[in-house]
Amino acid sequence: MSISPTPIWPRSSAYPPIPQRGTGGITLALNFGNEQEVDAALAHAVEAGARLVKPASRAEWGGYSGYFRPDGHLWEAAFAPGFPAADDGTIDIPG
Repeated sequence: MSISPTPIWPRSSAYPPIPQRGTGGITLALNFGNEQEVDAALAHAVEAGARLVKPASRAEWGGYSGYFRPDGHLWEAAFAPGFPAADDGTIDIPG
């Protein structure tokens, strides 16, 4: 999971900004091991009552991601091939 300031979201997602609810000042991200896991996570979130904000698609940064809002916070489900997830779910960001 990562936390990003919401202002980066509209640029990185190619989706128009949405009205803020709740705290709205951050985007929470869940990182998955492949595109199928992203799709499954988004489907699970919607089945649990979240609103799908942006279906998953290929991103300009080389990954695959989509956005949902289960409460007042924006969540991203993402697969970032440049940051492979270890068996315990952690990722190492180069740099």
